[in-house]
Amino acid sequence: MNAAAILGPGNVAKPLAAFQRAAHTQWTSLIEQADAIVIFGGDGTIHHHLRTLVELGVPLMVVPCGSGNDFARALGFQSPHDSLAAWQKFASGGGNVRTIDLGVIQPFPKPGSAFVDPMDDRTHYFCCAAGVGLDAEITRRANALPRWIRAHGGYGLSAPRELLRFQPFPMKVCSNGSASGQFQPTLLAAVANTSTYGGGMKIAPQARLADGKLDLCIVRDMNKFNRFCLFPTVYFGRHLMSQKVEYEQSDHVSIETESPFDVYADGEYVCQTPVRFRVAREALQVVVPE
Repeated sequence: MNAAAILGPGNVAKPLAAFQRAAHTQWTSLIEQADAIVIFGGDGTIHHHLRTLVELGVPLMVVPCGSGNDFARALGFQSPHDSLAAWQKFASGGGNVRTIDLGVIQPFPKPGSAFVDPMDDRTHYFCCAAGVGLDAEITRRANALPRWIRAHGGYGLSAPRELLRFQPFPMKVCSNGSASGQFQPTLLAAVANTSTYGGGMKIAPQARLADGKLDLCIVRDMNKFNRFCLFPTVYFGRHLMSQKVEYEQSDHVSIETESPFDVYADGEYVCQTPVRFRVAREALQVVVPE
Protein backbone atom coordinates (compact mmCIF):
# COMPACT_ATOMS: atom_id res chain seq x y z
CA MET A 1 0.00 0.00 0.00
CA ASN A 2 1.24 3.48 -0.91
CA ALA A 3 0.72 6.21 1.70
CA ALA A 4 1.45 9.93 1.70
CA ALA A 5 2.04 12.10 4.76
CA ILE A 6 0.86 15.66 5.33
CA LEU A 7 2.76 17.39 8.12
CA GLY A 8 1.32 20.09 10.36
CA PRO A 9 3.38 22.90 11.93
CA GLY A 10 4.07 21.12 15.24
CA ASN A 11 6.76 18.69 16.31
CA VAL A 12 5.82 15.60 14.31
CA ALA A 13 9.22 13.95 13.85
CA LYS A 14 8.71 11.21 16.44
CA PRO A 15 5.21 10.05 15.36
CA LEU A 16 6.21 10.31 11.70
CA ALA A 17 9.20 8.02 12.28
CA ALA A 18 6.99 5.49 14.07
CA PHE A 19 4.58 5.39 11.13
CA GLN A 20 7.40 5.08 8.61
CA ARG A 21 8.63 1.98 10.45
CA ALA A 22 5.18 0.37 10.27
CA ALA A 23 4.87 -2.71 8.11
CA HIS A 24 2.82 -3.10 4.92
CA THR A 25 3.39 0.54 3.85
CA GLN A 26 5.36 2.24 1.11
CA TRP A 27 5.62 6.02 1.44
CA THR A 28 5.29 8.36 -1.53
CA SER A 29 5.73 12.11 -1.87
CA LEU A 30 3.02 12.22 -4.57
CA ILE A 31 -0.31 12.56 -2.82
CA GLU A 32 -2.19 11.73 -6.04
CA GLN A 33 -0.60 8.25 -6.12
CA ALA A 34 -1.40 7.39 -2.51
CA ASP A 35 -3.85 4.72 -1.41
CA ALA A 36 -4.24 6.51 1.93
CA ILE A 37 -3.30 9.87 3.43
CA VAL A 38 -1.85 10.37 6.92
CA ILE A 39 -2.17 13.84 8.46
CA PHE A 40 0.13 14.64 11.37
CA GLY A 41 -1.52 17.70 12.81
CA GLY A 42 -4.60 19.22 14.36
CA ASP A 43 -7.98 20.46 13.22
CA GLY A 44 -6.56 23.44 11.33
CA THR A 45 -4.19 21.30 9.27
CA ILE A 46 -7.01 18.91 8.41
CA HIS A 47 -9.27 21.84 7.52
CA HIS A 48 -6.85 23.20 4.94
CA HIS A 49 -6.70 19.86 3.10
CA LEU A 50 -10.33 18.73 3.23
CA ARG A 51 -11.21 19.60 -0.34
CA THR A 52 -8.22 17.68 -1.68
CA LEU A 53 -9.03 14.70 0.54
CA VAL A 54 -12.64 14.63 -0.65
CA GLU A 55 -11.56 14.84 -4.29
CA LEU A 56 -8.99 12.04 -3.90
CA GLY A 57 -11.53 9.76 -2.22
CA VAL A 58 -8.92 7.72 -0.31
CA PRO A 59 -8.97 6.94 3.43
CA LEU A 60 -7.59 9.52 5.86
CA MET A 61 -5.57 8.59 8.93
CA VAL A 62 -5.47 11.36 11.56
CA VAL A 63 -2.53 11.57 13.98
CA PRO A 64 -3.31 14.14 16.73
CA CYS A 65 -0.34 16.52 16.78
CA GLY A 66 -2.14 19.87 16.91
CA SER A 67 -3.36 22.30 19.53
CA GLY A 68 -7.02 21.21 19.58
CA ASN A 69 -7.35 17.74 18.05
CA ASP A 70 -11.14 17.70 18.35
CA PHE A 71 -11.57 15.81 15.08
CA ALA A 72 -9.13 13.11 16.16
CA ARG A 73 -10.98 12.89 19.47
CA ALA A 74 -14.28 12.42 17.64
CA LEU A 75 -12.74 9.52 15.71
CA GLY A 76 -11.54 7.90 18.93
CA PHE A 77 -7.86 8.91 18.89
CA GLN A 78 -6.44 10.45 22.05
CA SER A 79 -2.74 10.18 21.13
CA PRO A 80 -0.39 9.36 18.24
CA HIS A 81 0.02 5.90 19.81
CA ASP A 82 -3.72 5.25 19.32
CA SER A 83 -3.43 6.31 15.69
CA LEU A 84 -0.43 4.05 15.09
CA ALA A 85 -2.32 1.02 16.41
CA ALA A 86 -5.25 1.78 14.12
CA TRP A 87 -2.89 2.32 11.16
CA GLN A 88 -1.18 -1.02 11.67
CA LYS A 89 -4.57 -2.71 11.67
CA PHE A 90 -5.64 -0.83 8.53
CA ALA A 91 -2.37 -1.44 6.67
CA SER A 92 -2.61 -5.18 7.31
CA GLY A 93 -6.12 -5.35 5.83
CA GLY A 94 -8.14 -4.85 9.00
CA GLY A 95 -10.91 -2.96 7.20
CA ASN A 96 -11.28 -0.36 9.97
CA VAL A 97 -12.54 2.41 7.66
CA ARG A 98 -15.80 4.31 7.89
CA THR A 99 -17.41 7.08 5.86
CA ILE A 100 -18.40 10.30 7.61
CA ASP A 101 -20.12 13.59 6.89
CA LEU A 102 -18.51 17.00 6.58
CA GLY A 103 -19.92 20.47 6.93
CA VAL A 104 -19.91 22.94 4.06
CA ILE A 105 -19.79 26.74 4.33
CA GLN A 106 -21.13 28.63 1.34
CA PRO A 107 -21.52 32.31 0.52
CA PHE A 108 -25.07 33.56 0.43
CA PRO A 109 -26.53 32.73 -2.99
CA LYS A 110 -27.75 35.50 -5.22
CA PRO A 111 -31.50 36.13 -5.19
CA GLY A 112 -33.35 33.48 -7.14
CA SER A 113 -30.44 31.01 -7.29
CA ALA A 114 -30.51 27.49 -5.86
CA PHE A 115 -29.34 26.86 -2.29
CA VAL A 116 -26.57 24.40 -3.12
CA ASP A 117 -24.00 26.20 -5.23
CA PRO A 118 -21.07 24.43 -6.91
CA MET A 119 -17.89 23.97 -4.88
CA ASP A 120 -15.95 27.06 -5.88
CA ASP A 121 -13.10 28.98 -4.27
CA ARG A 122 -15.49 30.65 -1.82
CA THR A 123 -16.92 27.35 -0.56
CA HIS A 124 -15.23 25.47 2.28
CA TYR A 125 -15.53 22.11 3.96
CA PHE A 126 -15.16 21.84 7.72
CA CYS A 127 -14.71 18.75 9.87
CA CYS A 128 -15.51 19.93 13.42
CA ALA A 129 -17.45 23.16 13.86
CA ALA A 130 -17.92 26.68 12.55
CA GLY A 131 -18.78 29.67 14.68
CA VAL A 132 -19.91 33.28 14.46
CA GLY A 133 -19.69 35.74 17.33
CA LEU A 134 -18.07 35.34 20.73
CA ASP A 135 -16.42 31.99 20.00
CA ALA A 136 -14.90 33.33 16.79
CA GLU A 137 -13.36 36.22 18.72
CA ILE A 138 -11.97 33.86 21.35
CA THR A 139 -10.50 31.68 18.59
CA ARG A 140 -8.90 34.67 16.90
CA ARG A 141 -7.25 35.69 20.17
CA ALA A 142 -6.15 32.10 20.94
CA ASN A 143 -4.58 31.77 17.49
CA ALA A 144 -2.27 34.69 18.32
CA LEU A 145 -0.81 32.85 21.33
CA PRO A 146 2.41 30.80 21.13
CA ARG A 147 1.68 27.29 19.89
CA TRP A 148 2.58 25.56 23.17
CA ILE A 149 0.09 27.73 25.07
CA ARG A 150 -2.61 27.12 22.43
CA ALA A 151 -2.10 23.38 22.91
CA HIS A 152 -2.49 23.66 26.68
CA GLY A 153 -5.76 25.49 27.17
CA GLY A 154 -5.27 28.46 24.87
CA TYR A 155 -8.99 28.76 24.13
CA GLY A 156 -9.88 28.81 27.82
CA LEU A 157 -7.12 31.30 28.60
CA SER A 158 -8.37 33.64 25.87
CA ALA A 159 -12.01 33.46 26.94
CA PRO A 160 -12.23 35.71 30.08
CA ARG A 161 -11.32 38.95 28.33
CA GLU A 162 -13.76 38.32 25.49
CA LEU A 163 -16.50 37.31 27.93
CA LEU A 164 -16.12 40.77 29.50
CA ARG A 165 -15.75 42.90 26.41
CA PHE A 166 -17.85 41.18 23.72
CA GLN A 167 -21.08 42.98 22.86
CA PRO A 168 -24.15 40.99 21.73
CA PHE A 169 -25.21 41.80 18.19
CA PRO A 170 -28.33 41.23 16.05
CA MET A 171 -28.23 37.83 14.34
CA LYS A 172 -30.78 36.05 12.19
CA VAL A 173 -30.50 32.27 12.11
CA CYS A 174 -32.69 30.09 9.90
CA SER A 175 -32.54 26.30 9.71
CA ASN A 176 -33.89 23.64 7.34
CA GLY A 177 -34.87 26.26 4.77
CA SER A 178 -37.13 28.18 7.14
CA ALA A 179 -37.53 31.88 6.39
CA SER A 180 -39.19 32.70 9.71
CA GLY A 181 -36.09 33.72 11.65
CA GLN A 182 -35.77 37.20 13.15
CA PHE A 183 -32.81 39.31 14.16
CA GLN A 184 -32.19 38.82 17.88
CA PRO A 185 -29.38 39.97 20.22
CA THR A 186 -26.95 37.05 20.19
CA LEU A 187 -23.57 36.12 21.65
CA LEU A 188 -22.69 33.24 19.35
CA ALA A 189 -23.93 30.63 16.92
CA ALA A 190 -22.02 27.39 16.36
CA VAL A 191 -22.73 24.88 13.59
CA ALA A 192 -21.13 21.56 14.49
CA ASN A 193 -20.28 18.24 12.88
CA THR A 194 -18.51 16.93 16.00
CA SER A 195 -19.53 17.21 19.63
CA THR A 196 -16.50 19.26 20.72
CA TYR A 197 -14.47 22.23 19.56
CA GLY A 198 -11.90 24.56 21.08
CA GLY A 199 -9.90 21.69 22.55
CA GLY A 200 -12.66 19.68 24.21
CA MET A 201 -15.62 22.02 24.74
CA LYS A 202 -18.85 20.04 24.24
CA ILE A 203 -20.65 22.72 22.30
CA ALA A 204 -22.81 20.15 20.49
CA PRO A 205 -23.03 17.07 22.73
CA GLN A 206 -25.53 15.31 20.46
CA ALA A 207 -23.49 15.69 17.26
CA ARG A 208 -22.38 12.57 15.40
CA LEU A 209 -20.05 12.32 12.42
CA ALA A 210 -22.33 10.16 10.27
CA ASP A 211 -25.89 11.17 11.18
CA GLY A 212 -26.53 13.31 8.10
CA LYS A 213 -27.12 16.38 10.27
CA LEU A 214 -25.38 19.49 11.53
CA ASP A 215 -25.98 20.53 15.14
CA LEU A 216 -26.84 24.18 15.73
CA CYS A 217 -26.17 25.84 19.10
CA ILE A 218 -27.16 29.48 19.65
CA VAL A 219 -26.39 31.48 22.78
CA ARG A 220 -28.56 34.54 23.12
CA ASP A 221 -27.85 37.76 25.01
CA MET A 222 -27.12 37.53 28.73
CA ASN A 223 -25.31 39.65 31.31
CA LYS A 224 -21.60 39.24 31.98
CA PHE A 225 -22.07 37.38 35.26
CA ASN A 226 -24.22 34.74 33.57
CA ARG A 227 -21.67 34.44 30.75
CA PHE A 228 -18.96 33.52 33.25
CA CYS A 229 -21.30 31.03 34.93
CA LEU A 230 -22.25 29.45 31.61
CA PHE A 231 -18.76 29.19 30.10
CA PRO A 232 -17.36 26.30 32.20
CA THR A 233 -20.55 24.26 31.72
CA VAL A 234 -19.78 24.02 28.00
CA TYR A 235 -16.92 21.60 28.79
CA PHE A 236 -19.55 19.15 30.08
CA GLY A 237 -22.38 19.91 27.65
CA ARG A 238 -24.53 21.31 30.45
CA HIS A 239 -24.97 24.68 28.78
CA LEU A 240 -27.99 23.20 27.02
CA MET A 241 -29.87 23.52 30.32
CA SER A 242 -29.79 27.32 30.07
CA GLN A 243 -32.90 29.10 28.79
CA LYS A 244 -30.59 31.38 26.82
CA VAL A 245 -29.25 28.47 24.76
CA GLU A 246 -31.09 27.12 21.70
CA TYR A 247 -30.14 23.76 20.21
CA GLU A 248 -31.36 21.77 17.22
CA GLN A 249 -30.22 19.53 14.38
CA SER A 250 -30.57 20.66 10.80
CA ASP A 251 -29.73 19.92 7.17
CA HIS A 252 -29.22 23.57 6.29
CA VAL A 253 -28.47 26.67 8.36
CA SER A 254 -28.16 30.30 7.30
CA ILE A 255 -26.73 33.11 9.42
CA GLU A 256 -27.17 36.80 8.71
CA THR A 257 -25.90 39.78 10.70
CA GLU A 258 -26.61 43.47 10.25
CA SER A 259 -22.91 44.09 9.66
CA PRO A 260 -20.30 41.52 8.55
CA PHE A 261 -18.90 39.24 11.25
CA ASP A 262 -16.01 36.81 10.92
CA VAL A 263 -16.72 33.11 10.49
CA TYR A 264 -14.19 30.65 11.89
CA ALA A 265 -14.22 26.91 11.25
CA ASP A 266 -11.93 24.25 12.76
CA GLY A 267 -10.04 27.10 14.42
CA GLU A 268 -9.34 28.89 11.12
CA TYR A 269 -10.72 32.08 9.61
CA VAL A 270 -12.95 31.29 6.63
CA CYS A 271 -15.07 34.26 5.58
CA GLN A 272 -17.62 36.78 6.83
CA THR A 273 -21.38 36.71 7.19
CA PRO A 274 -23.86 36.26 5.60
CA VAL A 275 -23.24 32.55 5.11
CA ARG A 276 -25.07 29.29 4.69
CA PHE A 277 -24.11 25.85 5.96
CA ARG A 278 -25.08 22.42 4.73
CA VAL A 279 -24.04 18.86 5.44
CA ALA A 280 -22.04 16.90 2.86
CA ARG A 281 -23.15 13.34 3.56
CA GLU A 282 -20.64 10.50 3.35
CA ALA A 283 -18.01 12.91 2.05
CA LEU A 284 -14.84 11.50 3.62
CA GLN A 285 -13.35 8.07 4.39
CA VAL A 286 -11.46 7.86 7.68
CA VAL A 287 -9.45 5.19 9.47
CA VAL A 288 -10.91 4.46 12.92
CA PRO A 289 -9.69 2.41 15.88
CA GLU A 290 -12.11 -0.49 15.31
